[in-house]
Amino acid sequence: MIVDDPTARRRHRHWRTLDNAADGLALDLCLYAVSATFAAITAVTSTLLPHRAWGAVAAVGYLLATLTVIAQLLVRRRSPTSRLTGLPARWAVTGLAWAATTLLPLAWQSIDRAGGRTDRAQEEVLVVEQAGSRLLEHGTPYLGPDAIAALPPGEQLMGYTPYQPGMAMFGLPRALLDTWWTDSRVWFAVGTALALALAVAALRGTPATATGTHRRDAALLRGVQAATVLPICALTLATGGDDLPVLALCLLALAFAAADRPGRAGVAVGLAGALKLFAWPVALVLIVWGLTRRAGTRVAVGAIGLPVAALLPALLVDRDALTENVLRFPLGHGLVTSPAQSPFPGYLIASGLPAGRLIAAGLLVAAGVAIAVRLARRPPRTAVAAALICGYGLLAAIALMPTTRFGYLLYPLALLTWAPALHRPLDTPAAPVPDELSGRTTSA
Repeated sequence: MIVDDPTARRRHRHWRTLDNAADGLALDLCLYAVSATFAAITAVTSTLLPHRAWGAVAAVGYLLATLTVIAQLLVRRRSPTSRLTGLPARWAVTGLAWAATTLLPLAWQSIDRAGGRTDRAQEEVLVVEQAGSRLLEHGTPYLGPDAIAALPPGEQLMGYTPYQPGMAMFGLPRALLDTWWTDSRVWFAVGTALALALAVAALRGTPATATGTHRRDAALLRGVQAATVLPICALTLATGGDDLPVLALCLLALAFAAADRPGRAGVAVGLAGALKLFAWPVALVLIVWGLTRRAGTRVAVGAIGLPVAALLPALLVDRDALTENVLRFPLGHGLVTSPAQSPFPGYLIASGLPAGRLIAAGLLVAAGVAIAVRLARRPPRTAVAAALICGYGLLAAIALMPTTRFGYLLYPLALLTWAPALHRPLDTPAAPVPDELSGRTTSA
């Protein structure tokens, strides 16, 4: 899972060296240039029409961001202290890149879809909007097994809502009014932007010296880039979108943890858990973090209470429908199987070996046990340690799950990139600094 402290410190130093090259502009250039290439390839080769449409627009946005950073590097050679190359300018380029590579294609596809195009949204968008309509009409976002079985065979998959009940809230605007801005992706983007803005504000609100503030803000910019302009996140939000508010709320929870606000951390991760199961492991890690600070109950009230509160109405209205959608289908025991099939080890083992699903499930359980042992023996005492455990743990889970998607990698990638921004920015030599691995406090 997470290796010994000297190795982690070396990795941290190597990352800082790379991240600080040309005051961060070198890695910015790499990010935008590689992203432009990815988007262009997606526009030409993807078999999914929403993805192709995203790539055609995003490739131009990434290219413009790449050219802007090249210009910044040229300015920096002549005037190293120019405001055009500083951190505020890099934030501005990131914001414009997100608008051009995510928000613009999202709005474009939503408008096209409202005009009658049927190839401008992934199935997740339709599922969430149908869940919103059912919630409004029947008090539950789920269809029962009998209702799903009554659908034509080709439509049974779309009858499932494999999310927690809170996700249906993003589908309510469409249930009330059929127009482009009620597309669920628009509200996914609103939720994502709001959560990230609150996370940035929470981290910037922590006290720091001038040097510590600069380091924190630079790491924070990199973390925001990973959750916004990184192609796997930009593509997901523009075409499907349901994972991004979940991710952003998890990042917000970790930001509150770094700001020593356990109650708010519990509420943020609880809201994420009310949307999707992917947030539940993050909630568990944060509860353990809270226990190390005698605040486990404050974290748990929100982290457990909000998902349970979201489940109760659906449980009372139709227990079988809830079980079919939230448990049976994700575990592969529904009327139809999930189409999530990316060539990760878990899927390859499950599909290619005798009793492969049992083997893959056993490996997944073993990974879970290893994480539990790690939490018991060395509980995370800092938000940095919690973010690292969450990131590596979800990476292992995604790799070993029998049914998974390539897009799920956005969770571990963003969490691991977010971790450096969670350090307390203390600079004085005598100040205690947290060990990013074990969470123990050591002398600087």
